[in-house]
Amino acid sequence: MTRPEPPRPVAVVSGGSRGLGLALVTDFLRRGHRVATFSRTESAELAALREATEPGLLSWSALDGTDAEAVDGFVRAAVRRHRRIDVLVNNAAVGLEGLLTLTSAAAIDAALRTNLTLPVLLTRACLKPMLARRSGVVINLSSINALRGQAGVAVYGAAKAALDGLTRSLAREAGPAGVRVVSVAPGYFDSDMTAGIGEQQRRRIVRRTPLGRLGSVEDVLGVVRFLTSPAAAFITGQTIAVDGGYTC
Repeated sequence: MTRPEPPRPVAVVSGGSRGLGLALVTDFLRRGHRVATFSRTESAELAALREATEPGLLSWSALDGTDAEAVDGFVRAAVRRHRRIDVLVNNAAVGLEGLLTLTSAAAIDAALRTNLTLPVLLTRACLKPMLARRSGVVINLSSINALRGQAGVAVYGAAKAALDGLTRSLAREAGPAGVRVVSVAPGYFDSDMTAGIGEQQRRRIVRRTPLGRLGSVEDVLGVVRFLTSPAAAFITGQTIAVDGGYTC
């Protein structure tokens, strides 16, 4: 008599329609996870991935992540569908550049809602089923701007620094129940957020990076893979920079 296969683990990824988020969704599927993701709109790439994926393994919702009731509803639906949540990756983010004195209150509010309020709300909702099962991993996608000051990104850096604070506090709070919380702080890597960097600035960043190049999505994926694997079972409450040594 053959034993039934264990249920596939379930990963929730915010902002999974493009860029790093889409790469995370794809990687979790390849690793045998079921994935629930959301974004404001669905990209053509995510739609194609859903079409090519076995039914029941990938779900997507159009969602305003700053709506607390909508976030709670999304998580409740994921739990009803999959009966569990094993991994949460707080990936969704928006950049905001410019001197603070020249930044409007509306722009500040919008950036803080996406970069800080959303991950807090989503983590609160996902922690409940994790705590009930006494198992789970929360990965917060932070930034090196939370570790080193840089002119022109004060609001973004403040939100990411707060996310690192959330990581440390929640590691204490949820650790006794077997839930780990870790921040991953990417440096400069090829993404939508760095697409507007000029060639001169890009060369300057490369010169300041000990490994002599910009990062890649795969560099970040590799760290997330490790942190969500049994090999990282004793790691929690840390912020891990993936920046080629830029901040050392």
